[in-house]
Amino acid sequence: MYAVTPKIVVNANPHYKKLGGEAAVRSLVDRFYALMCELPEAAEIRAMHPEDLTQAKEHLFMFLCGWLGGPPLYARHRGPPRLGRAHASFGVDAADRDAWMLCMTRALEEQVADAELRSQLVAAFEKVADAIARH
Repeated sequence: MYAVTPKIVVNANPHYKKLGGEAAVRSLVDRFYALMCELPEAAEIRAMHPEDLTQAKEHLFMFLCGWLGGPPLYARHRGPPRLGRAHASFGVDAADRDAWMLCMTRALEEQVADAELRSQLVAAFEKVADAIARH
């Protein structure tokens, strides 16, 4: 009997390179979580996370690398991302989505100088956040 190896599809999304690659994605994730800890509007979503954010940061970093068109780190280490299922137990609602988007939008404003790229990323993140909140 042969072991089945999951096929990993390479994403053709150009945002990873435009953003600046691994270092830029890691910086974005770090700033996103810092804002989640700092902003009073994000207190409820921060409370959904463990005190130690190390694992959450690493999972978001790995997911974003692949989602943005870089190496599919999340899929390689954890299998295909199933965002709806992964977040279903948290009962993410519209207010949670808005708080998450506030943190991500501010992080993008601080980390991404290219206004067009920033706008594209905000729009893409909104679609994902909406889908998670509807799940």
